[in-house]
Amino acid sequence: MISIQNVTKSYGASKAVNNISLEIEKGEILGFLGPNGAGKTTMMKMITCFFPPTEGTIEVDGFNVFDQSFQVRELIGYLPEHNPLYLEMNVVDYLKFVADIRKISDKSGRIREIIELCGIGEMKSKLIGQLSKGYRQRVGLAQALIHNPPILILDEPTTGLDPNQIVEIRNLIKQLGQDKTVIFSTHILSEVKAIANRVTIINRGEIVADGSSEDLQNQASGTTKINLEIKVGGTNSVAEKLSAINGVSNVKTLNQSNENYEIQLDATGGSDPREEIFNLAVSNDWKLLEIHRDRMDLEDIFRSLTQ
Repeated sequence: MISIQNVTKSYGASKAVNNISLEIEKGEILGFLGPNGAGKTTMMKMITCFFPPTEGTIEVDGFNVFDQSFQVRELIGYLPEHNPLYLEMNVVDYLKFVADIRKISDKSGRIREIIELCGIGEMKSKLIGQLSKGYRQRVGLAQALIHNPPILILDEPTTGLDPNQIVEIRNLIKQLGQDKTVIFSTHILSEVKAIANRVTIINRGEIVADGSSEDLQNQASGTTKINLEIKVGGTNSVAEKLSAINGVSNVKTLNQSNENYEIQLDATGGSDPREEIFNLAVSNDWKLLEIHRDRMDLEDIFRSLTQ
């Protein structure tokens, strides 16, 4: 659906985007995740034909964003970070204006559909300047959807919204993602978890991770934390014996009270030493009170890749 090949965007000696390649398939809900200034907005503006890449190519459904920008714009609905609304117009008049620009044939019918889809029926006669930020975002989504594009691109769609408005916009985006390809950018981890089925982490203009949240967790550093609590009778070299297990490293005693040990260790190379830990406990007559495995969550992965 969208093919990005070796794309770089330079401003003088500075590279806002550096040699990015990405294939986005039909029906995906992809979240561009990255800190402020990572290159997310620049990438979106190139996909939506606002400016061309300095190097590389971007194609949308086979159309080049530089040479065939008109065809690309027909395929895309775009909501930029700063929602460009005419505050002095009411909602219906604004959508009529956008529909005229888009040359929609059944203008009235399409506006009714979009108003219902975006949940702005009660606000349709109000001036946009009188609407809350949440409803303005809904109107922005409505203008992006007016021509029924197969691709929806949203730049920081929940910025500045209150918690209730955030949930409403997220639910609407997930609903739209049922029959459209959706790309959205954010620096909010919970946003990606709630909406996306694929995460692309960008830092300093480069892709540093790409996949589902589960894929990224499985790939993250190859290290898993194992936490256990053991009751040991007498004097035992607990840490030393645990360290001897294949794939175990960095054994730490977090707390020791009499015969009870709280221990954390790393299992490297994708190994799962829990069965061997259990067997070791049995052979040494330890009482294994607790054992559980902690994988890096998306927040840990994000911090490790963008610091």
